[in-house]
Amino acid sequence: MTVSVGVFRPDDDRLTRAVELLEELGTEPIPDPMLAVESTDAVPRADADYTVLTSKTGVELAAQADWTPSGVVCAIGSSTADSLRAHGYSVDIVPDRFTSSGMVDALSDRVDGARVDVARSDHGSPVLTDGLEDAGAYVHETVLYRLTRPPRSGVSTELAATGEIDAVLFTSSLTVEHFLEAAAERGLQAEAIDGLAGAVVGAIGPPTHQTAEDAGIDVDVVSDRADFETLARTVIERMSERV
Repeated sequence: MTVSVGVFRPDDDRLTRAVELLEELGTEPIPDPMLAVESTDAVPRADADYTVLTSKTGVELAAQADWTPSGVVCAIGSSTADSLRAHGYSVDIVPDRFTSSGMVDALSDRVDGARVDVARSDHGSPVLTDGLEDAGAYVHETVLYRLTRPPRSGVSTELAATGEIDAVLFTSSLTVEHFLEAAAERGLQAEAIDGLAGAVVGAIGPPTHQTAEDAGIDVDVVSDRADFETLARTVIERMSERV
């Protein structure tokens, strides 16, 4: 029996690749984009001692704007680092833990008195900026893009409410929040949360895990790497153990 997997990537090449991967892994993807990217046309500072990029999307927007870094370039996560290199940038620091707190730990003994630009979305965690400020840095935040919920999102919430989805892959706290908003719009939030109790729920990283748990969603798998493929493979492996 083919299992169904809800995938919430933005409706671009990331969703296409996610669907292809899930099909290769023998599942039936349920594409339900929970994020849309709106560029602000901002560019990371060119005079920072340290610039922190937190996502592949941010890198792509910076590259499109012909950003030229002036100091140390830092990336949260392997996919962000890979994207930087693909666009011709050097990557100086990637933390051992692909989280905001992991980046703070990697920079805390380096940035006292330094100018640090954090270039990211409008939903970035204050853990990063507050932590760097506590370490003595002069922190500037460049909002490269806004993340919104596509108006037609939510088919996965209906399937969850009726117990017709076998797994879901939450890739950020915002995908959890938008899933719940879409369910609430349909008057199905409680039913969708209850329905996920019978599914394998995967989350990337501790913040996403915490957001889901706080909303009453039991998380079965927390990926130890901040990339979609690792999360997908780990969730499907867990599903096979249930058979």
